[in-house]
Amino acid sequence: MPRTSEPGRSVSSRLLEVLFAFQPDQSVLSLADLVRRTGLPHATVRRLAMELTGVGALTRRHDGRFTIGLRLWQLGTLAPLTESLRTQAQPFMEDLYTALHQHVQLAVLEGTEAVIIERLSAPKAPELVSQVGGRLPLHCSGVGKVVLAHGGAELIDRVLAGRLRRYTPRTTVDPGALRSELADCRRTGNAGVRGELTAGADSIATRIVDGDGRVVAALSVVVRAGSVNHRAVLPSVIASGLGISRMLGWRPGTKIRDL
Repeated sequence: MPRTSEPGRSVSSRLLEVLFAFQPDQSVLSLADLVRRTGLPHATVRRLAMELTGVGALTRRHDGRFTIGLRLWQLGTLAPLTESLRTQAQPFMEDLYTALHQHVQLAVLEGTEAVIIERLSAPKAPELVSQVGGRLPLHCSGVGKVVLAHGGAELIDRVLAGRLRRYTPRTTVDPGALRSELADCRRTGNAGVRGELTAGADSIATRIVDGDGRVVAALSVVVRAGSVNHRAVLPSVIASGLGISRMLGWRPGTKIRDL
């Protein structure tokens, strides 16, 4: 349910409420959509949307609906962690894509979800549930399991103590089984998912480590179930992850640390 307007809330918090109403799968919103998603009064939303449009943070289309503006997009590209990762990872992701012709994606941990910060998509690869900027659950996505396994005991306890949604009949929701998987992932740095998030789609993922040994991201390929041998693909994914890690300063022998 959207949050309602509370007396005493700052103007900046309401502006952010309007901006955060936009999501990867909801990138074009009408004024009515913004009112519904924010829970703010119609007049307030209209005033804030027009102010944001005036400074270029939003763009108003010819049909009256709103999208994220160019100036806000430019600001987002300045985020140091994601931009550095994307820049360093791009050549390796392109090589992996060229070799496999499958989805290749890069994700980071945010809160209790994984956020996709880059993806190269193959036209004939399986349809995915999210896109760049979208969020994936930690317990049943390849990149999610990698960052969760290296997110520390407190994060693991919090995620496994919560509601673990079953997306497909193959989704692992048993906390004990997940702890075992995460322990293996922490030991090897890799995770494999078979139809847990999207029926008919498998994921092979590996960790990306910086110069301090922190696992800062996860790299994965997403393939149509049965289209490739996981063991045959894994070495290429690992090699790409190690290459990106070296660009971030990692060297063999560096102790792996939590995020």
